[in-house]
Amino acid sequence: MISAGDFRKGITFEMDGEVYEIIDFQHVKPGKGAAFVRTKIRNVMTGVTKETTFNPNDRYPLARIETKEMQYLYNDGLLYYFMDNETYEQLPLEKDQVEEAIMYIKENDNAIISFYEGKPFKVEAPNFVELEVTHTEPGVKGDTATGATKPAIVETGATVNVPLFVNIGDKIRIDTRTGEYLSRL
Repeated sequence: MISAGDFRKGITFEMDGEVYEIIDFQHVKPGKGAAFVRTKIRNVMTGVTKETTFNPNDRYPLARIETKEMQYLYNDGLLYYFMDNETYEQLPLEKDQVEEAIMYIKENDNAIISFYEGKPFKVEAPNFVELEVTHTEPGVKGDTATGATKPAIVETGATVNVPLFVNIGDKIRIDTRTGEYLSRL
């Protein structure tokens, strides 16, 4: 059990028969009245987010979330297939389950899949990936002193803002948590 006063980002708990993940929280102590916790929570199975307030003394059971590293195999147009590296079983997932992570995952790359009671609900790409730039406009010579950026499309289809010196065919490192360019390799 966890009390609402101990809520932190990323904690998963059960409420009203559903499992929620805390996206954001704020402890509020007004001058008049009792303290409360203002939160933004996401239903892990449906993905619906809502804002709600809790009494800091309210207690909720923690949800047991399991994670497993799996290899992304391919997409058949409707489903994305991942393989368990230990049992070699394939797991088909729908687009809404992989939407955020798939733009940074190539075929045969590993991803972290989260499960609640054996049902997958979230796919996470590795924190840092190395991808090749497939399309970008050429940089203007002499325009590098301003720290300007330009959009570049990488091999998975994601668009990333990169410095002007990055060209087609360059491999770049990307932070998947923020979608930002880190370095050219």
